[in-house]
Amino acid sequence: MSNSTKNAVYGLALLTLMLAVYVYRNVNQMQLMKAEGKTMGTTYTVKYLDANAQDYGKEIDSILVKFNECLSTYIPTSEISVFNAGNEISFKLPFFYPVLQASKEIHRVSEGAFDPTVMPLVKSWGFGPSKKDSIPQQKVDSLLKFVDFNLLTFDEKKLSKSKAGVQIDFNAIAQGYATDVIEEFLRSKGIENYMIDIGKEIICRGVNEKQEIWKIGIENPKSEENEENQSIQAILQVKNKAIATSGNYRNFYVKDGKRYAHTINPKSGYPVQHSLLSATVIADKCMTADAYATVCMVLGKEKALEMIAKHKLNLEVFFVYEEDGKIKTYASAGLEKMLVK
Repeated sequence: MSNSTKNAVYGLALLTLMLAVYVYRNVNQMQLMKAEGKTMGTTYTVKYLDANAQDYGKEIDSILVKFNECLSTYIPTSEISVFNAGNEISFKLPFFYPVLQASKEIHRVSEGAFDPTVMPLVKSWGFGPSKKDSIPQQKVDSLLKFVDFNLLTFDEKKLSKSKAGVQIDFNAIAQGYATDVIEEFLRSKGIENYMIDIGKEIICRGVNEKQEIWKIGIENPKSEENEENQSIQAILQVKNKAIATSGNYRNFYVKDGKRYAHTINPKSGYPVQHSLLSATVIADKCMTADAYATVCMVLGKEKALEMIAKHKLNLEVFFVYEEDGKIKTYASAGLEKMLVK
């Protein structure tokens, strides 16, 4: 190796070292800031590093209030509630169209397993303690006539339905999308290191206050509902990715001695009958992770993996399922590398 080449290599190594020291000092000098509150029937926590120690709590809360005014089915005057009660709506807030676009694509890829128009069925089957183990076939058939994303027509300005009675609920994608929206806000403020958690739909970028990659826990299905007794099934190091988990271990029904997650299949109109108890999905966007986690819960382990392979989706997954009375897990190759051993 010539002297000029050695000097170039030495110079590059020195530059790399100096850059690493600069980044370390820069991150180390930043202060950990935190914003938290309630939204969308759940809680949110936003942690970020900022050298100027700017408190963006009020701005974040304001964004989430506006988000709910658009997409919350629990607010009678929200845009989605107005649409559900009528036949069309012109958008006033910027959140409706993007989530419709994403839903349309995921509906196509999942062959209908993801469908926000499932709301009439979900309402009929009920939630939590009010959930039903069965409803008449005639009732299911009558509701299925209103469950089809293709009954919606939309563009950037408005949304309409081709059949009265169609209702939509973005519960399976909205929290993830809200997480993406908050990320856009932080990025606009020059924040590069943060963790955003809205109802366990999470985005991690950069590092935490210890200059470490953010670590996220996945709940053990056999843990108690009391938070003090909850245990962790797995811990993931999440670097510059979004993570979402679908499946409530305590929201299940028993049939022939087996437990099934109380997730409604939009195509059959009935709760799914497979052993998948939770699906965790890693993606670039939290809206994507959130929606596909629901898709996996509808399809079950094997069909979900077939869909991901067929469409070459850029997703990593972690499944918790029951087999022969035992809790088992499956991790995709990419996610396996994220597991903290």
